[in-house]
Amino acid sequence: QVQLQESGPGLVKPSQTLSLTCTVSGGSITAKYYYWGWIRQPPGKGLEWMGAMAHRGNAYYSPSLKSRTAISRDTSKNQFTLHLGSVTPEDTAVYFCARVASSKDYEDPGEYDDWGQGTQVTVSS
Repeated sequence: QVQLQESGPGLVKPSQTLSLTCTVSGGSITAKYYYWGWIRQPPGKGLEWMGAMAHRGNAYYSPSLKSRTAISRDTSKNQFTLHLGSVTPEDTAVYFCARVASSKDYEDPGEYDDWGQGTQVTVSS
């Protein structure tokens, strides 16, 4: 059974870069047939897909966030990391890492089968 766990700062100042790491156990991030994604939920709003990485390391991003988003990985630690630059208070949200089968739509949060518990990030000075 795969398990995902987010980690990172709970409070970030405006204009800074937010970095969150997802540690995966029970499955390899280099395994074929899966994408590993980041999804967030601002207060009072729905789930928003941010980006995803395939098993070969190629990444895909939401057009609305592409200019300031990057996903990297450390295969030796079985971790992947979200980097979100130039944050504003509108980036305040619960951030989730999750896994989806490659046969599904990786841009649709509803398609993801395995989720971390989520981590609250607040952007405030």
